[in-house]
Amino acid sequence: MRIGVAATPAVAIPTLDWLLNSSHDLALVITRPDQGAGRGKVTTESEVAIWAKAHGLPVIKPETAMDMKSDISDLDLVVVIAYGVLLPIEIINIPRYGFINLHFSLLPKWRGAAPVARAILNGDRVSGVTVFALEAGMDSGPIYVQKEFAIGDHQNTGDVLKQLADLGPSVISDAIELLNIGKLPIPQSTELLSFAPKTSKAEARIHWNQSAQEVDRHIRAFTPEPGSWTTFRGQSLVVTAAAVSQMTLSSPVGTIEVHSGVLHISCAGESSLEIKSVTPSGKKNMPASSWINGARLQEGELFE
Repeated sequence: MRIGVAATPAVAIPTLDWLLNSSHDLALVITRPDQGAGRGKVTTESEVAIWAKAHGLPVIKPETAMDMKSDISDLDLVVVIAYGVLLPIEIINIPRYGFINLHFSLLPKWRGAAPVARAILNGDRVSGVTVFALEAGMDSGPIYVQKEFAIGDHQNTGDVLKQLADLGPSVISDAIELLNIGKLPIPQSTELLSFAPKTSKAEARIHWNQSAQEVDRHIRAFTPEPGSWTTFRGQSLVVTAAAVSQMTLSSPVGTIEVHSGVLHISCAGESSLEIKSVTPSGKKNMPASSWINGARLQEGELFE
């Protein structure tokens, strides 16, 4: 089968690697145009574009979905993985078998841009991957294949996405086989329908008046991007790893306490969170113990 892949981030790479070494012809890689990254907004190619060039594959970066029309006219199938653009039906219908999408949730739960972050934030214990036939709606097409994945107690969004990405080759392979034998996908139920909008920096701010369990989920959900943050002495501080503590603290929420060299923050209901690592404004990520040594904490200081 002559296949194209429309993708942008690194989560697509395990499936790209598999397709490249499969019996199929990986004929085209479609990715988003180069964008500014970092503080200096330096123009940067997507991780998928870099991969495609390293493997000598044709790569296009259409400004609009319609710009890919002629490039996909001779393809049997396009596999979409976190491409980041809603495609019109006139584009979806061009390849012989249309477009299929690898989505990182068990649809219809968590349709949208941030399914793993929303699952962790919600306290879900199970996530998974879904391959479905693309249609004009957002993540609403009929399903070919699903596979479950148990979310670990201490896993963040980056951890889970990496493992879900590694499931991509097997479910895409199964979906292609179903296409080959003419098996029709199953329409999605609306019973468990929920949505996963894109995360934002404003939303990633920590609210210490929640329980330690809720704050822990918040930190894991927004790690590594956009980064779960608080403020200390008027400057932003990103909390990159934490764990619910068994220690009970009666101090006001957000109060910083150090016990036996371990950084604890008081949360709602006298619960507390152990902070394991942080990224101070303008600095690199560091263990909380290193941050404590440099901060010269005063009694009663807060994360706000």
